[in-house]
Amino acid sequence: MTDYVGVSGRKIRSRKQGFFRRLGRQWQLALMSVPILLYVLLFNYAPMWGWVTAFQDYKPKKGMLGSAWIGLDNFKWLFGRADFINSIRNTLAMSVINLVFGTVSAIVLAVLLNEVRQRAFKRTVQTVTYLPHFLSMVIVVGMAQNIFASNGAINQLLLSVGAVKEPVFFLGEGRYFWWLVGVINVWKEVGWNTIIYISAMTAIDPALYEAAAIDGAGRFQKILHVTLPGIKSTFIILLIMNIGHLMEAGFEIQYLLGADVVMDWAQTIDIFVLKYGISKQQYGVATAAGMFKSIVAIILLVAANFVAKRMDENTLL
Repeated sequence: MTDYVGVSGRKIRSRKQGFFRRLGRQWQLALMSVPILLYVLLFNYAPMWGWVTAFQDYKPKKGMLGSAWIGLDNFKWLFGRADFINSIRNTLAMSVINLVFGTVSAIVLAVLLNEVRQRAFKRTVQTVTYLPHFLSMVIVVGMAQNIFASNGAINQLLLSVGAVKEPVFFLGEGRYFWWLVGVINVWKEVGWNTIIYISAMTAIDPALYEAAAIDGAGRFQKILHVTLPGIKSTFIILLIMNIGHLMEAGFEIQYLLGADVVMDWAQTIDIFVLKYGISKQQYGVATAAGMFKSIVAIILLVAANFVAKRMDENTLL
């Protein structure tokens, strides 16, 4: 037992010495990372001290040290509220729609652009699809309100082809809201999301396409058996990261597009936090809701990473 402990201790010391030796050789890179490290600590970890207010009846005048400690009462109050449960439902529903539509559309567009041989046309399409990413969400929502209005372009098109007999109230019926948010997100971000997939496709060995052509594979078969497997690892990594953001369905679209008649479908956890934390000044409740969102996001991220590791795929951790 003593020998085993001794050997283990020597291995640990050897690893530590190896780490500090490599750190010493790369001290320039370590020095360059210090400002980023300080930024993350200051703006990402230091504010976590405020999570204490989730367990308090927080009063701004008394501060965190003077406010009464109430334990889990804020969390119990949250899960007794129907509007908070609805906000969880809305957040997850819109996140899943954004994830599925966004991922599929980005991969399809990237594959199509990868198959284009005329560089001028390819660059034009890329530029046109990238541009909406840089538009303000206020502008995007304003455009969507005009397009999906009762007398907007979509309703005019549906009426002209006889698909509907009267205009559809897209902006005032809750059953359309989630899908409307998904369509807006795809239109705004599909071009930007294709960048990393196109980059992954450029790294695929051209010899694989040549070998597939020798075997008689057509263009579709090359996509199916060479291109898609070639971006599989990139897809898995991005999927894990996106699953970690399932509790973040967005804020701007829902806040700007959501009216009172669709609030039961539009309110996300972020809007709930804004309403109770700023408007109603129930800071402990708002902090508890945000804390719940963060913890669930961490659990989802770790679970997705664990599943990917068990399937022998590339992982983040």
